[in-house]
Amino acid sequence: QVQLVESGGGSVQADGSLRLSCAVFGYIYSSYCMGWFRQAPGKEREGVAAIDSDGSTSYADSVKGRFTISQDNAKLTLYLQMNSLKPEDTAMYYCAASFFPRCIRAGRVVSLTTSDFGYWGQGTQVTVSS
Repeated sequence: QVQLVESGGGSVQADGSLRLSCAVFGYIYSSYCMGWFRQAPGKEREGVAAIDSDGSTSYADSVKGRFTISQDNAKLTLYLQMNSLKPEDTAMYYCAASFFPRCIRAGRVVSLTTSDFGYWGQGTQVTVSS
């Protein structure tokens, strides 16, 4: 069983920064994917960024150049550094985990599809004001 606990959300003004953290508890197989997803009110949950056990990453076009996903394997922690935040980044942010091959798409691309991830945290709120 895998448990994920997010932290680091909050309120910030536009162009500000936040860093989200996700602590991982439980057994993680050697070939895995970890990702950040978000859901704004009235919208579907969407993939933001993902990373696999080899360090390959994927980003949604809307956050490329502004967000950076990283992991600390020793601390079993996933991070999302969010810079140049915009009001449209306001959402509940969720940490998620999955294992190969479910989370790897054609061309060895790390998936950003919610249905490819089976373990989820409770979420942390990010609010960006203009």
